[in-house]
Amino acid sequence: MTISRLLTSASLVAAIVAGPVIAARSDDAIPRSVEALWADFDPRRDPLETEVIREWREDGGVYRHVRFLVGHFKGEPARMAAIYGFPADAAGKLPGVMHIHGGGQRASLAEVRFLVDRGYAALSVNWGGRGGGEGPFNAVEGAEPGEPNTEWGAVDPSQCNGQGYSTLLPGPLQCYEDREHPKNNNWYLLAVGCRRGLTFLERQPEVDPDRLGVHGYSMGGNLTMYVTGSDERVKAAVPAVGGQGWRWQSHEFADGPAPPQTRVRGDVDLFRRTLSFENYAPRISCPVLHRSGTNDFHGWMDDVYRTNALIPDQPLRYSWATHFNHRLTPEVAVAMPLWFDWILKDGPPLPETPATTLALDTADGVPQFVVRPAGNWPVARCEIFYSVDPDPRSRFWRSADVTRKGDTFTASLPLGSTRRPLFAFANVFHTIPEPVSMSRLPGFRDSVREVCISSELRSATPEQLAGAGVREQPVGGRLLDDFRHGWRDWYSLNPSNPVHWQRWTRKVTDPAWRGPDGSRLAVTLSLPQTNRITVVLIENEWRQERGPRRTFTCTREVQGQSQPQTLLFELTDFSPTVPSAGPLESWSELDQLGLCGFFNGERPAREPGWNGPQPEFTRIEWQD
Repeated sequence: MTISRLLTSASLVAAIVAGPVIAARSDDAIPRSVEALWADFDPRRDPLETEVIREWREDGGVYRHVRFLVGHFKGEPARMAAIYGFPADAAGKLPGVMHIHGGGQRASLAEVRFLVDRGYAALSVNWGGRGGGEGPFNAVEGAEPGEPNTEWGAVDPSQCNGQGYSTLLPGPLQCYEDREHPKNNNWYLLAVGCRRGLTFLERQPEVDPDRLGVHGYSMGGNLTMYVTGSDERVKAAVPAVGGQGWRWQSHEFADGPAPPQTRVRGDVDLFRRTLSFENYAPRISCPVLHRSGTNDFHGWMDDVYRTNALIPDQPLRYSWATHFNHRLTPEVAVAMPLWFDWILKDGPPLPETPATTLALDTADGVPQFVVRPAGNWPVARCEIFYSVDPDPRSRFWRSADVTRKGDTFTASLPLGSTRRPLFAFANVFHTIPEPVSMSRLPGFRDSVREVCISSELRSATPEQLAGAGVREQPVGGRLLDDFRHGWRDWYSLNPSNPVHWQRWTRKVTDPAWRGPDGSRLAVTLSLPQTNRITVVLIENEWRQERGPRRTFTCTREVQGQSQPQTLLFELTDFSPTVPSAGPLESWSELDQLGLCGFFNGERPAREPGWNGPQPEFTRIEWQD
């Protein structure tokens, strides 16, 4: 790679070269497209200078802690640490998969072990590592004391240089150019490192260079899209909870415009053209599976669909964990290995994205959603969800009552008001031909027997609803839940943990179930032994346009008894986790309600403890 400009200030020397420094003309044009940004980078050209730091064998796999050369920044070398593994008894060339970790994380030995067990050669790069100084930062998982880590040298695109993810301006930690330039951005520097990781992977003797996949989570999901959209060697991609476009753009929601996810420092249009994902999607030339939570703060659901619609002529799939933010359910997580098995190993094809119809002009004036799954795998169930909230981070997904006739699933979507937009999608759960063990990965204990394949997102504006003659129907009321459908409208954290279980719902943010003025919250439960239960309320979560985010808690010691009992909560019973936040004055701006056996939140931790079984909740409602 060549330097695109000869610099005049020693403090802002700008370069990324793996070979000799070559000065270009000072009037070189600034790249203004993805193609121009990557035109002068060849990830194969320079030697890798690979170091094998340590090699070991376990459970039929060969594993290596390695390090390779990324390039030279400001004349100093940058080296990436990683974990590489492959099956010890591999016969012939193997498909290779590169894992890209998320923010605050590190190269994952667990991810490599999981893929090796499934017959892949796997590499997990440690882009967040940062050796030197007082000691290593985010060393690869399983590293032994003193082993070399990632060394970015004269630049730092790790999270220690947080402003570098939004800037095009030169600076002491990310300076590539002495002027405003997209190569000053951390994402560019990290994508260079990950593309060099692909070069390492394809050059391993066990690897078939024509069968390479990439997957990443959160910031790793972003990097998966950057790499896939700039490197034709990728044959299958699985971004998760990240990688959607239009982060530079303000979005108009019910309470006003929300600020951009990325507040660009510098020329916003230049950032958009060279670094925003909607301009990488049209360059992707391989199948893409996107996994996420419907309420993810980092990968906004609507913009994921909007971005991936720009990928030309490739198989696409979506798998959404309903109600979750930045987490995956087992049925969503398992889609990743099944995707790679299909694309890279010629395994059974995943079921197709189910066909859907959002019908507005119906006989009774109630919108109807029709789902027709496709594929050879049996359909275990179909769940249909709809919402009237335009903010994908905070919206409550109402569960529709689904009827099945043959291979068709249908649900009515009653609306309390036609003055808000309508959003709808479906999750179809297919039975996997062979259960998949996920126990190698943190948070998964058992084999997974179903995979979630999500439909496209359908929507209608208030004008479309009115034009179709949609009628307003009674929806919601004071009853939040009677649990006839279990935890259908909730998401659970640590549900089987006897101490740290938590149950959360966004139902309180939906206008149909919002707490009326002057009401109190009534929670009815059965609890055989005495315990402390914490009710948590979160106000204005992600809704900066409406007001500051505040968290309130009320912890009650509940006496154990054989009969159900009802706990009553007034506004004044809840205390802010930050005292300066002020009191809770209304239910009207709540976005989440949590029922917790233990909640730390923003307060000092108390000693956890729980006696006997978890409570059985039977009713939650607003009472006068």
